[in-house]
This record gives sequence, structure tokens and C-alpha cells, in this order.
Amino acid sequence: MKQQAQRFLAPARRGLFALLFQACLAQTALAAPSHGIAMYGEPALPPDFVALPYANPDAPKGGRLTLGESGGFDSLNPFIIKGQAPGQLAGLTVETLMGRSIDEPFTLYGLLAESVETDDARSFVEFTLRPEARFSDGSPVTVEDVLWSFETLGTLGSPRYQGAWKKIARAEATGPRSLRFTFNAQDRELPLILGLRPVLKKAQWQGRSFDETSLEAPIGSGPYVVAEVRPGQAITYRKNPDWWGKDLAFNRGLHNLDEIRVEYFGTASTMFEAFRASELTLWRETNPAKWQVNFSYPAVTAGKVKLAELPHQRPSGIEGFAMNSRKPPFDDWRVREALILAFNFELVNANLNAGAMPRIQSYFSNSALSGDVATPAAGKVLELLQPFAADLPPGTIEGYALPVSDGSEANRKNLRRAVALLEEAGWRVEEGRLVDAKGQPFAFEILLQNGADDMIAAASIYVEALKRLGIAARVQTVDAAIYKQRINDFNFDMTHMLRVLSLSPGNEQRLYWGAEQAGQPGSRNLPGIRSAAVDAMIDTILATHDPETFRAAVQALDRILTAGRYVVPIWYSDRDRIAHDARLHYPSKLPIYGFYPGFNPETLWIEE
Repeated sequence: MKQQAQRFLAPARRGLFALLFQACLAQTALAAPSHGIAMYGEPALPPDFVALPYANPDAPKGGRLTLGESGGFDSLNPFIIKGQAPGQLAGLTVETLMGRSIDEPFTLYGLLAESVETDDARSFVEFTLRPEARFSDGSPVTVEDVLWSFETLGTLGSPRYQGAWKKIARAEATGPRSLRFTFNAQDRELPLILGLRPVLKKAQWQGRSFDETSLEAPIGSGPYVVAEVRPGQAITYRKNPDWWGKDLAFNRGLHNLDEIRVEYFGTASTMFEAFRASELTLWRETNPAKWQVNFSYPAVTAGKVKLAELPHQRPSGIEGFAMNSRKPPFDDWRVREALILAFNFELVNANLNAGAMPRIQSYFSNSALSGDVATPAAGKVLELLQPFAADLPPGTIEGYALPVSDGSEANRKNLRRAVALLEEAGWRVEEGRLVDAKGQPFAFEILLQNGADDMIAAASIYVEALKRLGIAARVQTVDAAIYKQRINDFNFDMTHMLRVLSLSPGNEQRLYWGAEQAGQPGSRNLPGIRSAAVDAMIDTILATHDPETFRAAVQALDRILTAGRYVVPIWYSDRDRIAHDARLHYPSKLPIYGFYPGFNPETLWIEE
């Protein structure tokens, strides 16, 4: 099956990069308002498109989808650092000026805005609102709402909104339905970033603190409204019968369900039992071993539950155990490499995944943007890296490959290499314990969230392996609220990290790895990466017009991050494994991002 998927994906990768390349070469200045905007080139769909290519315009309307999530929530404000909000809330209830097609690397089409305009340098962007755009309470979406939303998010919202706001020199209304943002920095992605900013109703927040948690849902203009809330347990979204955008071409065939309910569970195993009992409609299985053994129960054999394996072309991203390089001993690359050597991936993969999952080799594996980080850098990639050569982690230019074990529990070869690196870094074994020059033991905590069963299992195997080096590690599990607070405060040694990456990396890379974010509470730069080379590659990605330079900068960034040894990488899936109630349907045309937000749950429908 894996070989079949590889045969499917190999030509798809080549075709996708050709598409990217041609789009880059074809870029033209937008001298007039347009129905859409692409990061490179022009939108694939014409102004008169009737529906997104992966949507079913004839999909029946109605029905209820029930999903499961681990953990809980204590806030309905998903736009700030404080509190834990439901993950789907913003996407279902709050709209943006433009909507993203997930069948293109990074292209937006008008949603709240009927048009977008910018120049060749992308020194500004101007949006014109649709006159019919309405919030769920029936009030119009105004220029004032947009300007207030962008400033409030940029100053009081989560750090992910603040970087773009700092690059805006002027935000102004240019007409009753139009507004313009003029930039003070070179960043070709900014018009698209602003196109995806949430638009909130200004009047709802008058006299209230935006940056405080609340169990009052924000008033949005999206297809759903919050209908029922049981804090920490369940939330129900109901289709707004008066939703203003139901007839837009962009929305045709989307948002077909009358109701979407999300139930919260303490553990993944409890959640799966709820799916088996038909309490949940859809299940995404991330473990191939469980996929092989857990889906032969009567409802599956009777055809009441359907199974599907759906390939995709999105990057692997990075998932694994992130080390907090802000604190010793994780600030030493030799220690980080030793900890990677001690993680016996082959043994963990065999125990948890029946050995079926490929390992993440670099941050952009499985995509048209990936390069071979294990071989020496060459060409444009080498040219971009050379100015920083003296400060780059070993292996960035020469090539860096993750260690491979023989799969045995002993893992002797890799542990011997780990011991040598630890000795070089000033650690020694004394009475069975690894200690530093002052006799202080090497001990640390792996912080995980309750219910993360696979991560807890992987970390437990890892802890036993670390004992062979004399390292005293322990797994600490906490509830969702405490976990988020500790992560926001960088109060951890090692923790689980997942960063999903796109086929058009841009400003989010600065949020994930930028030096400015490393010390900002609540930022997504969990490892605390501070690297001039990383920042320079991100700058190049955002500024270049040239497709070769863009791809080279992505590959150079990939090399720096991978050789930086900030994360103990685990596995990724080159396909989506989906089990669902047989009454639930989705279009046969899959976008390049696969069964992904934008496709699920947007395109789904119920048919009895």
C-alpha cells in the first residue's frame, strides 16, 4: 500500500512543483481590482467560477455531524493568549475578507470582500467589501469593523496577529465600502495575510476587555452560530438560516450541514469507543497499527461505517518532542543530538505503529518543496547559506541525516555516539547517573497533555532508553488549561510539538522559528530558536519574485532547522485514514492538501 501511495505521489509532486514554478514565472502586477490573489502568479479560477473545484455544488443540505476532541475548553475567545477555546469556533462562525482554496498552494478568492487590489511591489493592499455582507445578528459588516478588528488583533490579540500589524504604516478607509493598508516593510505575503484576518463586530466589544477570556461567543458573519455550550464538555454550532454568504460562488457546495457538534473526551481511547458506539460521525485515525486491527467490528463489516485512505501532497511539517533551548542543557546542540540519538525511532514505530509510519526526515518532507538535507548543499541553496556558515549548526551545509537504529532495545551504536557527545559537552557518568562538572544530575521533564495517548506511550519508551545514558527523565501529564499556560510561559524542558506546514511557507515561519518570537510569551516558537540565518531565509522567502530563489530559501531554511536538532522528530502520514458513518459523504475530487481544514468539514454532507 505504501509503495502504491509513493507511485501516486511521486508524479504528483513533480506536477505540483511544475504548477508552482509556472505560477511563479507568470506573476503579473495587479493594476486593477481582482476577484482573487495568489502568492505567486494569478489565481487558477476565473472571475466567473461557479464553485471551488473540490466542492459539490449539488450536495444536499441538512443533517448533523458529531466530532470528538481530546481535552476541553474554558473560553469562547479564540483570538487571545488567555484561555483554551474550541479549535473550530473561529473557522465556523467568523469570516475573513477572502477565502482560501486548498487546491492551490496559496490563493485567495473574495469572501467578505468582493475585490482586492495591490501593486507589483505589494506595497499596499485595498479591499472592497460586498454590500450584502452581514453579521449573524443582521447588522452590516462595515469598513469600521474591519479596521477595528485588524488593529485590535494586532495589538491585543495572540502573537500570531502582531507581526503583520507592525508592518502596516497606515490603515484607512478609502470609501464607504473600501479600505487600504499601506506597508512599511517588503513582504509579498502581507496582502494575503490580511485577507485571512478574522473580522469581528466592533460594537460587541465596546466597554469590554478584548484580551480577557469569556464564554460569550464572538459575533461573526460565518455560516454557523454557537447554539449550545457545556464548558469543557461540548459545543454545538448551528447553521444560520439567514447567512448572508450562502449564494456566493466560493461557498457553493460548502457548509452543507445544519449542525456540527463537538464532544470533548479525557482520552483518545474513550473517544474511539464513542465512535464505535455511533456517538461520533467521523474518525481520523493517525495510527496505522490501530487502523489495521480496530476497524473490523460489526458496523464496519455491515457497511454502516466506511473506511478510506486518501493520499495528499502537503508537507510532513514537524512533529515530535521539542527541546527548550532557552535553558541548559538544551542550549547545547551536542546535548540535543545526543537526545535524538537516544530516541529509538525504529523500536517506538514498531511498538506503536507496526513499523508502518515513515519518519519525518525534514520539515518539508512529502512535498514539492522538499530537498535532500542529508546531502551537501549546492547551487542556490549553498549560496544562501554561505554568509552564515560560521554560525550554522554542524551538518547544515555538509548534510545531516537522522540516526537509524537496528530496532533492538539496546540501540548500542547510537547510544555510544550519544555518550561521546555528552562527554564532549561536559557530562560524565557517576554511580550510574549522568552529571555535569558540578555533580548535578541530568534530569528533565517531558510535559504532555492528558489524553495524548500515542505521545505518552512514545515518551514512556523514550524515558526507558534515556536511563541507559544515566539520564533521569519523567513524563508529566496535565490538563489542557494548565498545559497551555505552561507552554505560553515556556515553562517546560521538553514537550510535544506539531507544526503543520503549507506548500506556500511565509509569515507563519517567523511565528514558528523567528528570533523575535523566541522570548515572547504565547509565541509558537516553542524551541526558542534564535538564528540570524533562519530570519534571513524567511526574509528571502517573503521578498523574492523568483521561483528558484523561493524554493532554495525554503530548502535552506529546512536545512538550518533540521540540523539545529531542536526537535526529536517522530512520524508523519502520507495519507489521511478516515472512518465515517456511511451516511456521511464527501466529494470524489480531493484537493492537493487532502482531507484537511477547508475540505473537512466544509465539503461534507449527510445523505440518508
